[in-house]
Amino acid sequence: MRWLLGFTLLFASQLLMAEHLRLGFGTHKPPYIFENEPRGLEYEIINAAATLAGLQVEVFYAPMERLHLLLQRDQVDAIATTSERSGVSAFYSDPYIHYQNVAVSLRARQYPIKQIADLKDYSVSAFQRARHLLGDEFRQMAEANPRYREEANQIARNRLLYSGRVDVVIADVRILQYFNREVYDQVDVSQPLSWFRLFEPTPYQVGFRLQQQRDQFNQGLATLRASGQYAAIERKYAMY
Repeated sequence: MRWLLGFTLLFASQLLMAEHLRLGFGTHKPPYIFENEPRGLEYEIINAAATLAGLQVEVFYAPMERLHLLLQRDQVDAIATTSERSGVSAFYSDPYIHYQNVAVSLRARQYPIKQIADLKDYSVSAFQRARHLLGDEFRQMAEANPRYREEANQIARNRLLYSGRVDVVIADVRILQYFNREVYDQVDVSQPLSWFRLFEPTPYQVGFRLQQQRDQFNQGLATLRASGQYAAIERKYAMY
């Protein structure tokens, strides 16, 4: 337990000397972010790493398109769940988490989807900025598909999928499964699904306005991993 005491004291001392950081998260997407609540796998990792880096986080929530615009305008210090692929100029941290995004459809429709390019033949609902974050092949499909759409509200994909109002949704496995418990009284979530694992795990970074704060965060993230607390946070959310 000596290491835990040392980690706790380090955490507390960093908090006392903390530099203010305005950081934007996307909207509600459990189990990664519970909007307006100080919890979630992603929230806890970033907050702990930032605190160890001497950064006191002031959190707010907005759709991802708006967050990237605010960062471009220097109206926030940093935004989460982004990457160098976003097209926005920033100082990007080391990857702090990976999502497993998949394409999903109702099994009854028996779509013969084998590769990303096949999605051009279907109506597709994805999360905001997916066209930037999921690689060039996906971006080309999105630009060529008039029935491709992106929405900020993550839970909307569950409603669209199970109601049959869209052919395919693009979502992280854990987010999609979590929201089933919130829409089960609105749509039939017992319907079998087809899961198309077209994407490698997607690494996400924090985009910073200042290089110094990016470097501080990277140091805090490395400390968090080395201390064992990163793994402890992951175990806390393993049930999801």
